[in-house]
Amino acid sequence: MGDLIKNDCYAAGLAGARIAPKGVMVHSTAANNPWLRRYVGPDDGFLGPNANGNTWNQPKPDGEYKCVHGFIGKMFDGTVAAYQTLPWDFRGWHAGGRANDNYIGFEICEDDLSSADYFAKVYREAVEFTVYLCKMYGIKPAYPNIICHSEGFKLGVASNHADVMHWFPKFGKSMDAFRAEVAAGIAPAPAPIYRVQTGAFGVRANAEAMLAKMKAAGFADAFIKAE
Repeated sequence: MGDLIKNDCYAAGLAGARIAPKGVMVHSTAANNPWLRRYVGPDDGFLGPNANGNTWNQPKPDGEYKCVHGFIGKMFDGTVAAYQTLPWDFRGWHAGGRANDNYIGFEICEDDLSSADYFAKVYREAVEFTVYLCKMYGIKPAYPNIICHSEGFKLGVASNHADVMHWFPKFGKSMDAFRAEVAAGIAPAPAPIYRVQTGAFGVRANAEAMLAKMKAAGFADAFIKAE
């Protein structure tokens, strides 16, 4: 977990600005910088140092009131990870509208929007991150519970931003696809099927006799398999 404890949003949460999460809003950063250390601080040994001192772990990052619950991007070694930056029940400043009151928001760090490999990694991480949040809060993985910023604008609960629909379609993805993959991640695994062998016979007539006994005993799905 990264910390944004110096952000004014965090202080507001300590003072009682809390939410009961009912949805998840997906954002992207609109800047060609895939490194988590640009936004998340301080360095925990995995993020790497931010030489410019411009993380969001300050009262007003970039001179704006903004704060999200998490980021997805590259760590210092180049691997992709998700970082929590705000307690889930603190009211974030990410939507620019009413969605701040009940949506958990996270940012995906953009690159130059040309790398299929990077997109695939952050997209998968975003799906898994959202699955985790939906399971935690019992959020149904459907519209409008899971939306991006641009969808929030169309719903009238967020400011006018394009993310993430300026990026996802470049690699054949949509928010409908995203929601479907989250739903698949939440769905329980199919129950295992256990089979019990009741005999092995060298003469088929003997096998058929056993099969008849099994079915007479109520095992209607019993069958013979020749090997």
